[in-house]
Amino acid sequence: MKSGEAEFLYLTTTGRRSGQPREIEIWFTQRDGRYYVIAEHLDDAHWVQNLVADARVGVRVGDRAFSARARVIREAEASDLHWAIRELSEQKYGWGDGLVVELTPEPG
Repeated sequence: MKSGEAEFLYLTTTGRRSGQPREIEIWFTQRDGRYYVIAEHLDDAHWVQNLVADARVGVRVGDRAFSARARVIREAEASDLHWAIRELSEQKYGWGDGLVVELTPEPG
């Protein structure tokens, strides 16, 4: 990891049952103005289930906070992007195995 680069991203989803905000701390990478996180437990992760139900999420990285849209990047649908993000994570953290989720910042 590069010096001065944030190690974690804070992702807030809306609970699919409770409707309450749910925040997790998670490793992330960046590419082309978007942020990417990887779910080790794939579709079983509650935060993944939450963002599938409601793609509007909140993101905090360092001192920056913003709204974003989340989408799962399935290997079968976007193989090149899926593997590129896993490789970025492998380079940054030495780990990149799981379900890739893309976070696109909302304009404004």
